[in-house]
Amino acid sequence: MKKIKVTKSLIKKLRPYWHEFELLHEEFLGKTYQLEQKMSKDLEINDLEFFQCDGDYCGIGNVNRTLPLILAEKLEEGE
Repeated sequence: MKKIKVTKSLIKKLRPYWHEFELLHEEFLGKTYQLEQKMSKDLEINDLEFFQCDGDYCGIGNVNRTLPLILAEKLEEGE
């Protein structure tokens, strides 16, 4: 397989996609935070969050760790 050379021209072409990704990521993080706040309020458990490990979401827990981490596999059972 031929290696692709990183040039100024390639970077210039990729830059708009990177900026669009950043906007989408910011929007995702904002919506995720809102959902975490709603979840905490609805369930009356402080600081609930979607827990990440190695860049992937793996369950739900809370910041103070008073709730044991509930793994995604458990949350997906019975779908």
